[in-house]
Amino acid sequence: MRKIYGLGLSPGIVIGKVLILKNNLLGDPEHTISKNKINSEIERFLSAKKEAEKEILKKQEELKETAGNKYADIFYFHLSLLNDPFFIEKTKDIITKELVNTETALKKVLENISYEFKKSSEDLMKDKRIDMSDVIERIIVKLKKTDVMKIKKQKEEIIVAHDLAPSQTVSLDKKYVIGFITEVGSVTSHTAILAKALEIPAIVAKEKVTELLQNGDSVIIDTNDGIIIQNPSASTIQKYKRKQKELVLKNRQLSFLKNLLGKTKDGRNIKLQANIELPEEIETAEKYGAEGIGLYRTEYLYLNRKDLPCEEEQFLAYKKVCGKTQENDIIIRTLDIGGDKFLSKSPYPKELNPFLGWRGIRFCLERLDIFETQLRAILRAAACGNLKIMFPMVSTIEEIIQSKEILQKVKKDLKKEKVDFNSDIDVGVMIEVPSAALISYRLAKEVDFFSIGSNDLVQYTLAADRGNSKIAHLYQPCHPAVLHLIKLTIENASKEGIWTGICGEMASIPEIACLLAGLGAVEFSMAPVAIPAVKDRLRQFDYSYLKSVAKEIEVFDNHSDVYKYLQKKFK
Repeated sequence: MRKIYGLGLSPGIVIGKVLILKNNLLGDPEHTISKNKINSEIERFLSAKKEAEKEILKKQEELKETAGNKYADIFYFHLSLLNDPFFIEKTKDIITKELVNTETALKKVLENISYEFKKSSEDLMKDKRIDMSDVIERIIVKLKKTDVMKIKKQKEEIIVAHDLAPSQTVSLDKKYVIGFITEVGSVTSHTAILAKALEIPAIVAKEKVTELLQNGDSVIIDTNDGIIIQNPSASTIQKYKRKQKELVLKNRQLSFLKNLLGKTKDGRNIKLQANIELPEEIETAEKYGAEGIGLYRTEYLYLNRKDLPCEEEQFLAYKKVCGKTQENDIIIRTLDIGGDKFLSKSPYPKELNPFLGWRGIRFCLERLDIFETQLRAILRAAACGNLKIMFPMVSTIEEIIQSKEILQKVKKDLKKEKVDFNSDIDVGVMIEVPSAALISYRLAKEVDFFSIGSNDLVQYTLAADRGNSKIAHLYQPCHPAVLHLIKLTIENASKEGIWTGICGEMASIPEIACLLAGLGAVEFSMAPVAIPAVKDRLRQFDYSYLKSVAKEIEVFDNHSDVYKYLQKKFK
């Protein structure tokens, strides 16, 4: 029996058999062909590409039924890569000029594309290379009439891989796959977010599990304690089966909280809302008792497509959310393109540090054609429900003033055109960078609310890329510097009579949520699945007690001590 430690990405306890996924197809030796085989080899390539496209379309339709459009839409980018003229012509060109088979040509194309991505940005290169590798591997699978990624269709399988792309994660068949273990990843990665949404327990190991574990090994994953147990004893299995039952019972008990409001034991209201990307997710949010939408990520309307969404398309999407949430608030974040999310249509400058570059409100203030179109759609939809606008990645007062001026211009245009809209919509900003937190006393005079984006605030305060597994240990939400900035922001907002919410991973951890409530936050927005546990914990304590604990933690000087104290006080 061996214990391997790691970082839990998606909650749960599972016991199953190991299935290791390795990319063996791209490691095949090079094969050459004769000149008279060129045409037949090109036909072989195009036929396999067509078969791969059929498979992607089939998987896309299946996912629409099982997981919703949000996850199925991931494959739009794969389809665009598969049918990209450059990719097709480059492959045919290598086959013709270098006289190699399709498998070899595809590997050379992947190497060339990876090199181009690397010149642009390390972060972008990694994500796009994984997607491109997925596409090329699908074609090679069809060429070889095999499937290295195929699940054995036996129950209680735990996938072990170096990494899983988001598309691979949504492709896992929950009838057979009960969890997965990777060697890289972080709690805020797209794969982790998808795993939570699909309710698949997942953990990123601190060791080379693809070498330590063997196919068929028995393994236990406990993501709460961050532990993997290889070939556990019978007594250990029984122990974790009891823990599984306790967890199931706890989740059933939490389900009874669905119709109860988020509040402290003595009645202070703490609104618990959900993060969504598409209207279809409203049902999931309601399932877990969300009191509205605290973050509607609108950029997913813009990704993986050849054109930009028009005003009418956006209006209908936002209106659809209004129709599904009745009287609850919906906070729409304006386009947050940049960092790790890029438009397919819009040409981008090559940036060495995209997370510190042209993104969020910075992008919108330069692309007024895109920004004004979105604002028109939001204002129109706001006439159908309780919508609020939130600007992301604000770092200066000038950005807020300029954004509000553009909003006023759009209102005047709509009024002149006699178009129905809400002229009295609330406007807020996301506090995601230290500069915004430090001048929050000034920003609070310009807006109706703050939403602290905790994932980015931790990242920028600690100068730690949250997608880099090598420094995942520096994702420290309870670091004194982070807590000081949060406290300062909430206090400055309160002085100006506006409210502060918390959006991100911090809001979904019950002990930390209790601390944030003690600091004065009155709204939390998180993945829907996290809402019941946070609601349960908040309802157990008086607000006065939460405030006292928030005061007590000021004596600690590191994340670990703060979090251990919170676990003790909010047991």
